[in-house]
Amino acid sequence: QVRVVESGGGLVQAGDSLRLSCAASGPTFTTYSMGWFRQAPGKEREFVACINWNGVSTYYADSMKGRFTISRGNGKNTVLLTMNSLQADDTAVYYCAAGDYGPRTEGYTYWGQGTQVTVSS
Repeated sequence: QVRVVESGGGLVQAGDSLRLSCAASGPTFTTYSMGWFRQAPGKEREFVACINWNGVSTYYADSMKGRFTISRGNGKNTVLLTMNSLQADDTAVYYCAAGDYGPRTEGYTYWGQGTQVTVSS
């Protein structure tokens, strides 16, 4: 069983940066790819970015490229999402998940509870 816990959300101003952290645990965690998704009120959950098990490969949604960076933390049991130039439409609950590499929510088996990011304009 893999347990996933997000942290780092909060209220920021437009143009600010924020870094989300995802802590994962479990005997097979290091073999999973990790993804970040987000869900705004009234909208479907959407893919943000993912990183493979050893941190070599990353993949981003087109709208996130250049602003968001996903990375593996020291010790490999954390995944970070660094978000720059935040805008009001980045406001959402951000979820971390462990599973198969790629943008499909169906490919991820283990999900965190989410962390709220609110960007005020």
